[in-house]
Amino acid sequence: MENRVKIDIKNLNLYYKDFQALRDINLSIQANKITALIGPSGCGKSTFLRTLNRMNDLVEGVRVEGQVLLDGQDIYARDVDVVHLRKRVGMVFQRPNPFPMSIYDNVAYGPRVHGIKNRRLLDEIVERSLRQAALWEEVRDRLFKSALGLSGGQQQRLCIARLLAVEPEVLLMDEPSSALDPISTLKIEELIQELKKDYTIVIVTHNMQQAARVSDIAAYFLNGEVVEWGATEEIFTRPRDRRTEDYITGRFG
Repeated sequence: MENRVKIDIKNLNLYYKDFQALRDINLSIQANKITALIGPSGCGKSTFLRTLNRMNDLVEGVRVEGQVLLDGQDIYARDVDVVHLRKRVGMVFQRPNPFPMSIYDNVAYGPRVHGIKNRRLLDEIVERSLRQAALWEEVRDRLFKSALGLSGGQQQRLCIARLLAVEPEVLLMDEPSSALDPISTLKIEELIQELKKDYTIVIVTHNMQQAARVSDIAAYFLNGEVVEWGATEEIFTRPRDRRTEDYITGRFG
C-alpha cells in the first residue's frame, strides 16, 4: 500500500491565553499506520492529539494558528461541522470511561445519537463493534448488564468498541493502557495492531517499549515542538537529533 497522508499538519501553533503550548508543528500522519507521540510529561503530546479533532475547543482561552488538513480539508475552517469531525476522528482516553448503562447501550449510544433506531441494525452494529474490539466472546452473554461491572481492560476495549460503532476514520488514543495491568495492556496493543488495517491511529505513550512494539512512525515532542519524526525503527536506532537520542536512551526525561 502506498503511503497516503491522512492528516497533514502545517505550521501549527497553539496558545492557552498567553502561554504557547505548541510551536510550529509540521507533521504528516499516514493512513492505516500507527503514529506514536513520545516525549516527557508536559511536552505537548496530549495537547497536540486533541488538536486533531478540536477537543481543545472546549478549553477556555485556547487559540490555534496554522492548518490541520484531514483528507486535504482544513478542520479549523469556519464551515466545519465539529460534531461530524469528531465522528470521523474519535478519541480513546487514558482511563476507561464507560457510561453507567449496559454494555449494549454503551456501544449503541453513538449510532442512536446519529439517528439509527432500527433494532436489528443496532444489534448488528453492537456485535460488529465488540468483535472488532476483541470483546464479543467475553461479553456476549451479558450485553444487558452494567458496563461498570467489567474489568479495567474490558472497559477500555468497550470504549474502543463504542468509538468504532460510529465508523470513524481516525482513532486518537491518549495513553490507552497506562491505567491497565500488563496482560490487559498486551490485549490493547494486539487490538491496536489489528485495527490499523481499517483505521489511521495516533497514540500518545510514555512507554518507550510500547512505542517500539506497536508504532510504524514516531514523533518526539519536547517543549511543545516536534524535535524529529519518522519511521519508528529509525527514530529508535538512528535518531538524527541528540535530544531524541538522550530521551530514547534514558539520559533525559
